Amino acid sequence: MEETGDVRRRKRKQHSHNTEAAENHPHSPPHKRRRRRRVKSESKTLTRESDPPPPPSSSRFQLLSPSYRKHTKRQPSRTETESSREWASSPCSSSASTYGEKFVVVSYNILGVENASKHPELYYKVPPMFLEWNRRRKLIRKEINRYNASIMCLQEVDRFDDLAHLFQKDGFEGVYKARTGEANDGCAIFWKKEMFSLLHEENIEFQSFGLRNNVAQLCVLKSNQNQLESDIPPGTSPYTQSRSLVIGNTHLLFNPKRGDIKLGQVRLFLKKAYELSQKWGSIPVIISGDLNSIPQSPMYHFLASSELDIRLHDRRGISGQFVLDSNHRGFRFQNEQASRPFSYIWSEEEVRLATGSEVVTCLRHDLKLCSAYLGVPGSCRTRDRSGEPLATSYHSEFMGTVDYIWHTEELVPVRVLETLPVNALRRDGGLPSKQWGSDHLAVVCELAFRQ
Repeated sequence: MEETGDVRRRKRKQHSHNTEAAENHPHSPPHKRRRRRRVKSESKTLTRESDPPPPPSSSRFQLLSPSYRKHTKRQPSRTETESSREWASSPCSSSASTYGEKFVVVSYNILGVENASKHPELYYKVPPMFLEWNRRRKLIRKEINRYNASIMCLQEVDRFDDLAHLFQKDGFEGVYKARTGEANDGCAIFWKKEMFSLLHEENIEFQSFGLRNNVAQLCVLKSNQNQLESDIPPGTSPYTQSRSLVIGNTHLLFNPKRGDIKLGQVRLFLKKAYELSQKWGSIPVIISGDLNSIPQSPMYHFLASSELDIRLHDRRGISGQFVLDSNHRGFRFQNEQASRPFSYIWSEEEVRLATGSEVVTCLRHDLKLCSAYLGVPGSCRTRDRSGEPLATSYHSEFMGTVDYIWHTEELVPVRVLETLPVNALRRDGGLPSKQWGSDHLAVVCELAFRQ
């Protein structure tokens, strides 16, 4: 016989009442009583919306607790890690006896204010606020102080008084040499007063030699750090005893087609640096600056090997600029074959500008130079196959390395500051950026006098 709906509801209600009464009866099994109480309690917690929620017991909710956040250090994201620069140390740096006095050298093209305003096509991907000088100068000062710089070589300086006032607060002194002609920027060398004193200063105006309006600076600095007499070899000159050095700073001609002029500028620069080194007692030499030449170029080869036969190279390829690789990922120099001499005929005037004589075609210099970055192994994420940085400059028309610090053998690289991975640079679309105050990255190394 089929039950009606009312009958079925009464039976279910009665059954529920009997079950509850039985489980709550003092003689019912204890585990049934406990189970029922637990179910009722859980149901109450989930359904009562008017009461405040209980304190979280699960670690899943403890992340929301202010007291927990207070003691938790946030891990940097991948983007933040890639946008930071790290030191790479020499394998010998663990042995303190290997080095004498140490100091940090910075070479930095800081992007002239007028150069930035005259070439908006290079920075169309950069937000205008990132190009403002007032903002950039603060970033540059903060960055240099972070590196604990001892000597700074700056290029494209057109606000020297402004910078000198800022860096004076940080214990620096400096000298400036403006470019000749109509340009308003120049080069500046600063040094930490407590570490170095200026003994001598010379400048080169390349215009005097028919080599455009670029300039170079050369300073002889004496270390103020004490040296034990027992560490000084017998017969050492007074200048060497006092740990002096020649520091050179320049910004070479940009024009990629005028390799003859670039070579002429470097030739005079290195010659004067060597002469000063000899005059002051064969003291060490540091050469730094924006050389507007990439590591795979004949210009780089000349600096590293001390000689170059210009007949083997087209003057338009001396600096290696503006040749895209097959993947359009950067700029490189496509080496010419040595079996094709005289593939480009140099005029007498071009030879004279490059070598100083119409009858000399092989350039030589007397400094035995080493690149600071080559002296310290680094990461393949930031270095090329030779060991130089992949990029020290980035704007809409160029990404590559043109900035260097070279030193003679009396100095030893202790560590260098890695640049940034190429993918991290591309993410910003160009420099300057929120974090960096120029369209170049500073090249930074810690050097030591060799014991």
